[in-house]
Amino acid sequence: MPGSILGTAVVRVEDPDLLTGRANFVDDLPISGVLHLTFVRSPVAHARVRSVDMADARAMPGVVAVFAAEDLGLPPYQGLMVLNPACERQPLATDKVRFVGDAVAVIAAESRAAAIDAAEAVVVDYDELPPAIDPERALAPDAPLQFEALGTNRAAAMHAGSDDDVLAGSDVVVRGRFENQRIAVMPMEASAIAVVPGDDGNGHDLTVYVSTQMPHGVANKLSETLGLPVETIRVIAPHVGGAFGGKPGLAAEHLVAVGVARHLGRPVKWIETRSENLVAMPHGRGQVQYVELGCKHDGTIVGLRLRIVGDAGAYAGFGGALALGPTRIMAQGVYRIPAISFDAAVAVTNTTPMGAFRGAGRPEAAALLERIVDLAADELDIDPVDMRRRNFLQPSDFPFTTVVGTTYDSGDYEAALNEALRHAGYDELRAEQRQRRMRGDRWQLGIGVSAYVEVTAGGAGSEFASVTIDTDGGATIRVGTSAHGQGHATSFAMIVADRLGIAMDQVRFVQSDTSEVPRGGGTGGSRSLQLAGNAVVGAADLVLERARQLAAQLLEANPDDIVMTDDGRLAVAGVPASALSWERVAAAAADANEPLAAEFDFRQEGATFPFGAHVAVVEIDVDTGAVRLLRHIAVDDCGRILNPLLVAGQQHGGIAQGVAQALWEQYVYDEQGNPLTSNLADYGMPSAAELPSFETLNTETPTPLNGLGAKGIGESGTIGSMPAVQNAVIDGLSYLGVRHIDMPCSPQRVWSAIRDARAGTLPPVWREPPPVFNSTRDTAGAGVAAEAADDIDI
Repeated sequence: MPGSILGTAVVRVEDPDLLTGRANFVDDLPISGVLHLTFVRSPVAHARVRSVDMADARAMPGVVAVFAAEDLGLPPYQGLMVLNPACERQPLATDKVRFVGDAVAVIAAESRAAAIDAAEAVVVDYDELPPAIDPERALAPDAPLQFEALGTNRAAAMHAGSDDDVLAGSDVVVRGRFENQRIAVMPMEASAIAVVPGDDGNGHDLTVYVSTQMPHGVANKLSETLGLPVETIRVIAPHVGGAFGGKPGLAAEHLVAVGVARHLGRPVKWIETRSENLVAMPHGRGQVQYVELGCKHDGTIVGLRLRIVGDAGAYAGFGGALALGPTRIMAQGVYRIPAISFDAAVAVTNTTPMGAFRGAGRPEAAALLERIVDLAADELDIDPVDMRRRNFLQPSDFPFTTVVGTTYDSGDYEAALNEALRHAGYDELRAEQRQRRMRGDRWQLGIGVSAYVEVTAGGAGSEFASVTIDTDGGATIRVGTSAHGQGHATSFAMIVADRLGIAMDQVRFVQSDTSEVPRGGGTGGSRSLQLAGNAVVGAADLVLERARQLAAQLLEANPDDIVMTDDGRLAVAGVPASALSWERVAAAAADANEPLAAEFDFRQEGATFPFGAHVAVVEIDVDTGAVRLLRHIAVDDCGRILNPLLVAGQQHGGIAQGVAQALWEQYVYDEQGNPLTSNLADYGMPSAAELPSFETLNTETPTPLNGLGAKGIGESGTIGSMPAVQNAVIDGLSYLGVRHIDMPCSPQRVWSAIRDARAGTLPPVWREPPPVFNSTRDTAGAGVAAEAADDIDI
C-alpha cells in the first residue's frame, strides 16, 4: 500500500474499554449459580500431614462441599514443564506440605464470605519437619530432604562449555559472588478461574474462563492431565490484568477448580487474593552466581567461568530450569569471549515454587555479565564504557555463534551504547560526579552503564493467524497469541490496514478463545509480533491474492493487472474508475460459497536477539544510604519498529520492573520458611512516584529471520535497566572503595556498605562456591535435559 501506516505512532485501540471499565475480567463474568472456592493453605513450610478434619467446615451455612486430596482423586499436577519427575506435586497436598501456602483442602460455598469462614474451620494436624530455605544450604549433604526417595535436594544439574581452564593465559582474574534475588511477579490481576461443566450446545463438555497467557496451553494440559478429548474443552481468556510470566498455563489451583466443578456438576470460581498471590503464584529470579572473568592488562577478555545455583522452590518449580536454559544460552552476552565454562545446580527448597518473571533467565545472565565487567574495569582502572567497547562483537560478525552454541541473528552493540551515552551526556555526568566528590557533597552521583543482548521467540517458533473479509467490507483477524496489555489488536490491525487498505476501525480482533481460534502458542518470550504478526502478513497476502482473482473475474481482467488503489480498493491498473470495494469482492466470494478468508501458520527458523544499552544516573545520600534514580536512558533495538508508541510503552514498563528489582523488591523468608514480605505493606513494590520519566530511544537493526524484520521488545527494558541501576549505585560509592552491593540496593544495604568502607571492614566480593559443583558434570538422574530448558518461552 502507498503511504504505509507501519512505522507510525498509532494510539492503542484497546485502551477505551480498559479506561472506561467496559473490559470484563474473570471476576466480572455473570455466571448463574456459581460457587466460590477458597483454599486451606499450610501455615508451615515443611510438615507431614497427619489428618485433615473437615467436619465442622462442611456443616457451616452456605457451604456446599469441602474436599481434601483423596476426595477429588486428581492426578499429579504438572506445570509448564517438569524439571524433575521425582519431585511430583499433588494439586492438594497429601503426605506432606512443602511450603507456606501449599494447598491442603478446598471449600466450595454459595458466597465468597462463606467459603472464607469455612476455611478457618478446617483443622489440619501437622507434624512439623526442619525446612530447607536457602538454596545453597539446601544442596548440602545434611540438608533436610524434600523428597526422601530422591535422596538429595538437587533437582537438576548440568555442565556446558569448555572442559579446559578457561582462565588460563589471563593477566588478571576478577571474581564475584552475586545474588539475583527472588521476587514476586505481582500482576495487577492475581490468578483467576471460572469453570462451567456440562454441554454448552457447541460440542464442549467443559468451559473454562481463566486469566492466562496461553489459553491453548491450558486446554492441552487439561486434556493431557484429565484424559479428556481436547476438542471437548473450551478455554477462554477474557481481559487479563497482567501476567509478566506468572500465568504461563495451568496452575495447580486451576486443576482443583476443574475437579470440583466436574465433581459437583456446578460452575465454580476462584479469585486469588493479593496475600494469597504472594505465597502461591510462582516467584521469579532466585539465583546465586559465582562469576570469574579472566582478562589481559588492556581489558581484552580471555575467558569466563560461571557456577550458578538456581532455586526451584518447592516441587522443583520450572523456574529452576531457567538457569540451565536461558541464563546459559545468553552467558556470552554482547562480548567476544573466547572460552566459557558453565556449571549449574538447581535446588528444591521449602519456599513458593519458582516460575518466570519478565525476562525469565535472560536478566540474570545480563546482570552477572555487566557486574563482572564493571568489576574488571575497576580492577584494571579502565572506564567501564571503554571496557565494553574493547570487547564488543562487531556488526560484521553476524550471524554469530557463541561458544555455548547460541546463534545471534544481527546486532550493532556499540551503536546502541554510543547513542545512549550521547543522549545521557556521559562526559558531562562524569565531570559533575568529580565535582561532587571534590566538594564532599552529601548527595553523591552514580553513573551506571549496561549493554545486553537477549533471546526472543525461543523454542518452537510458529504461530497461527487467519484473516477474513466480512460482508460489510471490514476484516476479522484471529490469532493464536493472547494479549494482556501488549497492544496486539493495534499492531495486527495496522498490518491488515497496510496489506489490504482496510481502515483500522473496520478491523475486528479475535483471540484467547480455543473455540474461535484453532491453535496457538499464546504470549510469552516476546514472541507475538515476530511470529503472529508475520502470520497475519501471510494470511492477509493470501486473502489479497484470492481477492485479485475475484476482482479479475468481476472486471473481466487478468489477475496480474489488478492493483490496490490508494483508498484501499481493487482496480485494473490504470483504470481507477473500475475500482471495487472490499464489500463488493466479499459479496462475490459469498455468492460462490467460498468466504474470502485465509489461514496461515508462520514458522520462524530460529530465535531473534534484541539488544541495547542503558545508562542510569542516581543520587546517593551518604548519610542515610537513600538512593534516588534521577535519570534512566534506554536505547533498545528490537529490529524494525511497526509502532513506536507501543515499543515505548513496553520499554517504560520493562524499565520500571528492572529498576524495582535493583532498588526495592525482594521476597524474604525467615529461617523457618515463614514469608516476611507476603503483603504490600512489607513487599517493596514501587509506585510511579518513586520513578522518573524514562528517556527511551531506539536503534533499528532488522532481523533477517522474518519478513517484518521484527524482534521482541517486551522484556528488553527489564534486562537492560536492572544492571545499569545496580552499577550506578556501586559506581556512586566506588570512591570509598565499595566494589559490590547485592540487589536490592536498599538504604540499609547502601548505608552498611558506606559504614564498612569507612571502617575498612568491607566484606569480600568473592567466596568459594559450595561443593555441589564438584559433581555437576555427573548429571545422571539429575533432572531435565538442557535442550528442554532451552525451549522455555515465557
